[in-house]
Amino acid sequence: MKDMFCFQCQQTAHNTGCDGKVGVCGKKADTAVYQDELIGALIALANAAENGSSTEKTDMLILKGLFTTITNVNFNNVTIKQLTEEIHIERSRINSQKFDDYDMKKLWNDHEDIRSLKSLILFGIKGMAAYAYHAQALGKTDSEVTSFFYKALRAIGSENDPEKLLGLVLETGNVNLKCMALLDAANTDAYGDPVPTEVPLTIEKGPFIVVSGHDLHDMKLLLEQTKDKGVNIYTHSEMLPAHGYPKLKAYPQLKGNFGTGWQNQQSEFHNIPAPILFTTNCIMPVRQSYCDRVFTTSIVSYPELVHIGDDKDFTPVIEKAIECGGYDEDKEMTGMNGGHTVTTGFAHNAVLSNAEKIISLVKEGRIKHFFLIGGCDGASPSRSYYSDFARLTPPDSLILTLACGKYRINDMDLGTIDGIPRILDCGQCNDAYSAIKIAIALAEAFDCGVNDLPLTLVLSWYEQKAVCILLTLLSLGIKNIYLGPTLPAFVSKGVLDVLVDKFQLTPISTPEEDIKKILG
Repeated sequence: MKDMFCFQCQQTAHNTGCDGKVGVCGKKADTAVYQDELIGALIALANAAENGSSTEKTDMLILKGLFTTITNVNFNNVTIKQLTEEIHIERSRINSQKFDDYDMKKLWNDHEDIRSLKSLILFGIKGMAAYAYHAQALGKTDSEVTSFFYKALRAIGSENDPEKLLGLVLETGNVNLKCMALLDAANTDAYGDPVPTEVPLTIEKGPFIVVSGHDLHDMKLLLEQTKDKGVNIYTHSEMLPAHGYPKLKAYPQLKGNFGTGWQNQQSEFHNIPAPILFTTNCIMPVRQSYCDRVFTTSIVSYPELVHIGDDKDFTPVIEKAIECGGYDEDKEMTGMNGGHTVTTGFAHNAVLSNAEKIISLVKEGRIKHFFLIGGCDGASPSRSYYSDFARLTPPDSLILTLACGKYRINDMDLGTIDGIPRILDCGQCNDAYSAIKIAIALAEAFDCGVNDLPLTLVLSWYEQKAVCILLTLLSLGIKNIYLGPTLPAFVSKGVLDVLVDKFQLTPISTPEEDIKKILG
């Protein structure tokens, strides 16, 4: 009998599934089981809500439950079981009928095509729940997005028609576009439209805090609480785009970015003289050399670490920063290619403000191709494909990048085209919305479809937010996407054949072969 079954992320064992005592991500078998039970409880809650009296609390439990099971978010059995029990109580409160939790073994043991389609839906709504959660923290909700979580969960538990499930897969992508637009509006309303900003990678001497994850609301609260405290703030991984938002960059203690991709944290945090605050996912099993300096908040939870609760009082983090003292002298760090600075803030507003110039450069033949190279990062050596691919792109092409996959290329100096940097960082993974808006605007300018543009998407995936973004691109009918470093283990051959036939979804090969194929 297998100890666990989990195949929701790209690094899953043998590209088939983790089934031993510990998953590749570090999640233990019992934690995986508790997370499955949590999803089973959410399906029952969705069934109860269909004819029950759900409330905003019910909606929030759906978001929290899905978000909690994303890869590298929660390694804590205690908090997972507490959340499951809270869901059980809510289920009884909204509907007096009896609803049994769904047994996830039914899904994992189902026909491979049904399992594949349902997995695409489940992993897609997990990613979308993260975006909806961040938007709600800033007061933004959408009834269509909210109701879809219930619809999708009910279908996972009961629907077995492949055609209906395939339709729901694409609907997941379509609804996620609305969800990303919701979060984009929430962030820009709260913090302004991002502007291009050069970010140093050098850490100044003195006390500092490293902030990881995606939650800009938590970042704003921490910046407020560190005013005049003599403590500097550095972003890490997906928090880098915070530097582009005017109302966040106005804080003088927001100094720069610490380290590179999330997968390097265990080595980069080794003996760090400062605390690290994880606001959302991408926490890895914490090592002894820095475990006393790691704090979590929001959905993130790890055994025996100090958790900052809903009151968002970051005093323990600030006090730890002062206690640690930081570096005695400025510490130079570099990106993955040796660069000393990176530039972020090229969201849709910043890029489209230069649309006339870009369109003119295309018409003059000075820009001949656009590449979107980005997505999730990870530890696999094969991910060097993306940095090698970027180096091979011709000098008359522009590269849009986003999510933590940008760390593979964002410190490269590939020059400019008439003052426009060849690498434009659009932001976090949810800022795929920016890339989509840019593509649609270009298509309108040239009076053609997105698929007719000289645009190629070269995507890297790792976890569930990447899944919902891929589904969004497919729901928009975007074709010829290059995907790697491996294809998802949860996509069966039958489902893959449909995606290849309908959307020409293409596994990456080598940078040289793919560049030749794209530009040939």
